[in-house]
Amino acid sequence: MAKSRRRQQARSGETVSPVLRPLVWSAVLGAAVAFAFAAPVYAEPALPNTVPDSGARPLPIGGQVPLPGAPIGGVTPPGLGLPLEQGPLATQIYLQQTQVAILGQSLLTLRQSRDNARVGLATAEHSLRMANDALAKAQVVADAAAAEALKKAAALPPGSVDPDLRGLGALNRLQKGQHSGSDTSAPARELGRARDAQQAASQQLLGAQTAVTNADQEFTKTEAEYQRLEAALRKLRQDNIEQIEALERAQEAAEQRLGEQYLKDTDVNGMRANPRALAAVSYALAQLGDPYLWGAEGPNRFDCSGLMWAAYRSPKANYRGLPRVAKDQYYATRNRPVARHNLLPGDLLFFASTSSWTSVHHVAMYIGDGKMVHAPTAGDVVKRSVVPWSRLYAATRVLDAVPVTPTSPPPSKPPTSSPSPTPTKSPTTPPTTPPTTPPTTPPTTPPTTTSPSPTATPSVSPTAGPTPTGGSAGPEPTGGTAGPE
Repeated sequence: MAKSRRRQQARSGETVSPVLRPLVWSAVLGAAVAFAFAAPVYAEPALPNTVPDSGARPLPIGGQVPLPGAPIGGVTPPGLGLPLEQGPLATQIYLQQTQVAILGQSLLTLRQSRDNARVGLATAEHSLRMANDALAKAQVVADAAAAEALKKAAALPPGSVDPDLRGLGALNRLQKGQHSGSDTSAPARELGRARDAQQAASQQLLGAQTAVTNADQEFTKTEAEYQRLEAALRKLRQDNIEQIEALERAQEAAEQRLGEQYLKDTDVNGMRANPRALAAVSYALAQLGDPYLWGAEGPNRFDCSGLMWAAYRSPKANYRGLPRVAKDQYYATRNRPVARHNLLPGDLLFFASTSSWTSVHHVAMYIGDGKMVHAPTAGDVVKRSVVPWSRLYAATRVLDAVPVTPTSPPPSKPPTSSPSPTPTKSPTTPPTTPPTTPPTTPPTTPPTTTSPSPTATPSVSPTAGPTPTGGSAGPEPTGGTAGPE
């Protein structure tokens, strides 16, 4: 018995073998997993038979979905958008006018480039003629020098060599088109320089001819495209003339409301427009009704920049520093920008299609009171319009403003002229006549009447008494005499 108890105790005290430990732990983990998955399985919900509601979509503002960073409310940034009064026709007209204006300004630039190329060609031709003349003269001198050297050589004794014969060899090489740095004679050097100049002038002429050809081709191509777009714009305006007039009235009304905050008097901060700028305004206003024509600078037809150019070159304005193209006009006056609150007559107003000055495509002249004069576009005439503040890119001043000079008379004159002696006479004359007549008539009538009529005497005495007092108090001679002091 004792041995069996010892065996049981030994068995109970034995530990699990290291070999069996992984198996035990695997069994335990398997039991835990089995217990976890013993929970009941629920079926997935059935799919809906209809498409779920996607919710309410945001409504577009101003007819368009606003993009990130874009202004809200349909109002575009100044100088970079559509007019305030939008619509299919207004948008189409604005875009076509802008496209025609941009192409017109590019065409002006190409025309200037073509003209410059032609001037360069004429200069190159003149330079080549001068080089040919110089070469011909150098050739004559060289031939004369060669003949003189031969004569001297013939007169020398046999076996001797004249120094001029060494120059003769150089001349001979030059005549054959050869050149050597060892040629030191004066005719040889002159002939070499003339030949080099002639070759350089010939190369310059070839380059000028190529430039003229390219400029002509580019101008012709752009001109054809401009004429096509201009014809389409003219037709669009003619087919919708009544609607366009209504749109322009609505646009001007909207722009006028917008521009009320910018309107000021004719002088700003004690400064007024330069008289020469006012002369330019007068010239531009004198052209009202003249038709628009691309590239025209007057006297009876103008484009937008041509009107500004001609106005400032008019005799009384006499300013010739303004370029011909609109964007060049802005660039030339960019150092004199003007805020909208400080505009003066004669300032230039620029309109662009982007935020870069290189996209300036239209220019007008401010004339005051929120209005401008300009040559708008093809099919239109020079006219006075409300400044489209919503599309204004920038404003600049051509001629500096001048201080306001007082034109009213000195303040000392009004006080002397205001107190006239007439007020003294008017109050004195009326009081003198009334007191004299009433006192004379009343005393005569009472004595004639009988005494027992007491009612008449009281009625007369009160009327006679107040009249003298009223007459003495009415004139107030103090007031009349105090005036002329």
